[in-house]
Amino acid sequence: MRVKRQKKNRRTVRFFTVCFGFRQPFKVLCDGNFIHHLVAHEITPADTVISDLLGGPVKLFTTRCVVAELEKLGKDFSESLEAAQMLSTATCEHEEAKAADECLSEVIGLQNTEHFFLGTQDADFRRKLQQESIVPLVFGLRNILLIDQPSDFQRETAKDSEKRRLNMTDTEKRLLAKRTSKIVASNRGEGTIANEEWGMPRVISTKNPLGVKDRPQFKRNRAKGPNPLSCMKKKKDNNTERRQPKSKAESNTGAQKEKKEGESDAKKRTRKRSKKEKSGPESTD
Repeated sequence: MRVKRQKKNRRTVRFFTVCFGFRQPFKVLCDGNFIHHLVAHEITPADTVISDLLGGPVKLFTTRCVVAELEKLGKDFSESLEAAQMLSTATCEHEEAKAADECLSEVIGLQNTEHFFLGTQDADFRRKLQQESIVPLVFGLRNILLIDQPSDFQRETAKDSEKRRLNMTDTEKRLLAKRTSKIVASNRGEGTIANEEWGMPRVISTKNPLGVKDRPQFKRNRAKGPNPLSCMKKKKDNNTERRQPKSKAESNTGAQKEKKEGESDAKKRTRKRSKKEKSGPESTD
């Protein structure tokens, strides 16, 4: 039973979102007796319970006239007054406090342009709004919250709005007539056939009377050739490195090294004469 009730509530919310443009976060306007019902039956936190009911995030609102009415009711409604003062206030242009039902009906209006959900426990007030306004109604039954099903007036209003969206307006008809006249003026060289239903000439090409294109509009995937970069010949590696010319500084250092090596070789080649060879001619004398 609980699943069936939840499906019915979600179906009602979907009806108002699709047909009348209700969007998340849903705005719920609370009456004084609805706030008192939430506090008395300990349906807290109220925003999470209502969000579970509607299937999306919600924002709770009330009016200054509702708060003033709760102040007049005395100590029995003190907790309800504190809870109402914590809610956001919807603007009502009333200098003097009015009755709560009159204030709420003026804030909502006939078309409900602000897309309010209304929470109230007054059955007569709910019945009145269902016959003259586009507003989804939320009420409490002991420890649970419910949504009233859309009335016949609301369903007929949704059908009428859908018909207006499907049919063309006068401005759209004028734009269509201008566009067709421009197309006819640009295609004067082609054959035309009068269309009795629209009262405008229908353009048909003389080249192809069936209006079928000779060639297909899509491109066929043909076989492509190989990638030219993959077919390039490999370059041969030159192992022989070219000798780079030496600089002047390197050539000078090389010459100095060669001179030193030559001098060292010359020193090694010099032979020392022995003492016997030096004393030889003296002894002969």
